Amino acid sequence: MHDEAPTAAQTDWPQILALYDVLAHVSPGPLVTLSRAVAVAMVHGPRAGLAVAGTLDADERMAHTHRLEAVRGHLLERAGEPAAARAAYLEAARITASEPERRYLTLRAAALRTPER
Repeated sequence: MHDEAPTAAQTDWPQILALYDVLAHVSPGPLVTLSRAVAVAMVHGPRAGLAVAGTLDADERMAHTHRLEAVRGHLLERAGEPAAARAAYLEAARITASEPERRYLTLRAAALRTPER
């Protein structure tokens, strides 16, 4: 789906969301839900995506992965909440075992730092 669009802006997010809806029905799981949260955000806005992602907060399978906090950071950033986004990115950076991902997440957080007064 992503590679069919000539540009990122032309990605057919409603179609991607419909496919994630089917996948969530036939093969539910936390990573499907998390991916669906991104598609929901792209179709219905970041707050709707955050609501879907929030359903994973109590899922023990997500307790030791950075993915939920990374997605939360991205969606909070899109929702115009830089301080909350920064905190989520930093938590994701703390959890991840991948050094390249840690660097990326730390850079995302640093980009959202509020200027000193």
